[in-house]
Amino acid sequence: MIGDTSLFGLYLHSLVLLAIAAWLVLCGVRRGLMMAGAYRWIWHPALFDMAVYVMLLFGLVRLSYFLQL
Repeated sequence: MIGDTSLFGLYLHSLVLLAIAAWLVLCGVRRGLMMAGAYRWIWHPALFDMAVYVMLLFGLVRLSYFLQL
């Protein structure tokens, strides 16, 4: 995970790319939860979404670290 990635001459830290990937996965997870009706049982949807985003980002960071070894 340590390092930079060149995107059309703009160097981005790897964490930025993982954060974007986690956000895209979160969009899919939210859509699935909405279709399943799970948000009726969640007290604070924004807080829940933030917690899911942090867990997804943590998982992607760990996955990228283990795949690099």
